[in-house]
Amino acid sequence: MNHLTRVPGLLYGGDYNPEQWPEHVRAEDARLMREAGVTMVTVGVFSWARLQTGPGAWDFGWFDRLLDLLHAHGIAVDLATATASPPAWLIRAHPGILPVTADGVRLEFGSRQHYCPSSPEYRAAALRLTRTLAERYAHHPALALWHIHNEYGDHVTECFCARSATHFRTWLTERYGTIDALNHAWGTAFWSQHYTTYGEIEPPRTAPGPVNPTQLLDWRRFCSDALLDCHRAEREALRELSPGIPATTNFMSMFKALDYWEWARHEDFVSDDAYPDPADPHAHVNAALNYDLMRSLKGGRPWLLLEQAPSAVSWRPVNVPKKSGLQRLWSLQALARGADGVMYFQWRASRAGAEKYHSAMLPHRGTASRGWRETVRFGAELARLGSVAGATTTADVAILLDWDSWWALEAEDHPSARMRWRDLLRPWYAALHTRAVTPDFVPPHADLTGYRAVLAPNLHLLRPEDAARITAYVHDGGHFVCGPFSGVVDGHDHIHDGGAPGPLRELLGVSVDEFWPIPDGAFLPLASGTRATLWSEWIEPEAPDTEVIDTYADGELAGRPAVTRRRHGSGTAWYTGAHLDDGIATVLGPALRAAGVRPVLDVPQGVEATVRTGEHGSHLFVLNHRDHPTRTPLAGPWAAGATDLLTGATVRGHLDLGPLGAAVLRLATHPGETGK
Repeated sequence: MNHLTRVPGLLYGGDYNPEQWPEHVRAEDARLMREAGVTMVTVGVFSWARLQTGPGAWDFGWFDRLLDLLHAHGIAVDLATATASPPAWLIRAHPGILPVTADGVRLEFGSRQHYCPSSPEYRAAALRLTRTLAERYAHHPALALWHIHNEYGDHVTECFCARSATHFRTWLTERYGTIDALNHAWGTAFWSQHYTTYGEIEPPRTAPGPVNPTQLLDWRRFCSDALLDCHRAEREALRELSPGIPATTNFMSMFKALDYWEWARHEDFVSDDAYPDPADPHAHVNAALNYDLMRSLKGGRPWLLLEQAPSAVSWRPVNVPKKSGLQRLWSLQALARGADGVMYFQWRASRAGAEKYHSAMLPHRGTASRGWRETVRFGAELARLGSVAGATTTADVAILLDWDSWWALEAEDHPSARMRWRDLLRPWYAALHTRAVTPDFVPPHADLTGYRAVLAPNLHLLRPEDAARITAYVHDGGHFVCGPFSGVVDGHDHIHDGGAPGPLRELLGVSVDEFWPIPDGAFLPLASGTRATLWSEWIEPEAPDTEVIDTYADGELAGRPAVTRRRHGSGTAWYTGAHLDDGIATVLGPALRAAGVRPVLDVPQGVEATVRTGEHGSHLFVLNHRDHPTRTPLAGPWAAGATDLLTGATVRGHLDLGPLGAAVLRLATHPGETGK
């Protein structure tokens, strides 16, 4: 049984938009879904205008027949609340629903997500639609999952209209209480920005110069919360009217605008839309990073890949298709990193609209196409992997991720605009991926007990209580590696007393005297041969036991520390005051070895290996992202023999994979159990 829904095995299917087609096509679709091994489809995502044709006017006949048809063919339904795209009649009746930009431009109808999250008319209409759907279909036998809205924040993450301003002021009042507390938090003594009442505050619209940075930080928090309010209203209605049916909304991988730690608390399980670029040779590494985040958001529980492209997308400047085998490989990668299902946008390729060139499980050419053959072939393979469902991954390494810190890091008027969270994170993650080390992501307030190593590529905003938690972790034997420009500001975006690394100064045994950003195209050589790009710092060791591991070899900082290490209690804390790009591997390698972190396997370059373990045994995923064959030595219990669930073959000693090849090896739970 699938651990996300009542549907057996791993979920397989995609977004289905039958309103785009004559009704007679739907019978063919249902038949072909069965042929492809589809077990669940998402319906109704953009059906609002067809379901509700006017105020109080509903048309459910076609939808009733659709759900009955799918159920008759054994296909479960992920039923969307359809609230992501308000219909024209609603917009013309309530034009204030349309969102307004920071420059005062009201965006028009004709795309999607054309609504202000704070609009009471939008919220009321969306909730009415959600309740009506739940009342009608809560007990339909096809219903397996509720799909709330669609990709919150994809097009509109903020609105600057008068209603948003009122909502923002209410949010601020609840956060700060008194206006004096807000003035302190926002540092309004600067530039004569003092407020005497909340009524004087507006959203951070376009201004003559830089806007108050704490106001901007609070605006980011507010915008995430405003959209979450919309989501929670729909979720609570579904919980009331459709108890026992899980609900999710599709996240968008590592998405800056929404604090997914907070959002995930309100999901029954996490689902994600992922669109790696086939033209990017490193796309599989970034995808693995995003999938590890999705797995981590609910504490390691299985998640669902709710959307991906079967081949090309339609929205990049150049939309490269996936070569043969890549769709299969990347789908298996999601399973390898915790997904309990693989779904796509979309089932049948559209003939009209903005996404008519987007690939589909059933392409325009129909069943004669390459894409259809791959759809059917992978559906059959996926059916062999049912024992993976529910299995989890144990990580020895955690990466600290905080949306507040991300927002503060990328604010304006910093020493360098080049310090971007995802750019800082990627080389750290890539170093783990190359070593076949699978990390968890955790927020700074998480319990770090049990992790051998904790990595912080950047913690620009750091609260003292979170720093104390990190310090205690190291004292008790943990290994901590911290990147540059960390511990700089507090929760109000105020510089910590004494400067960086603020509340980590005692733990790390260093003080940052001055930031030295590196100009575009330039670099600073280190004594070890590693290069620093983007960023460097003038570091002063402050503890007698601070060890200098590497120094700058040229320039104003020549001879000064670039990487340090300090023992604290039973553990060790490392600090790198420079952005080393891929050179961070020279720091992480020794740190991970000292922490006792070991890879799943010693893999060749371009090969990925992860393990999921559950009630049906352990499953080793080995994925070859190279365009040539590879051989991976097997070690530990895997060397003695395991069954490849994709082929049925028994593998011993080593694993040979062809270009873009994959294997899913299973160890039996009990002696004598087969891999079937």
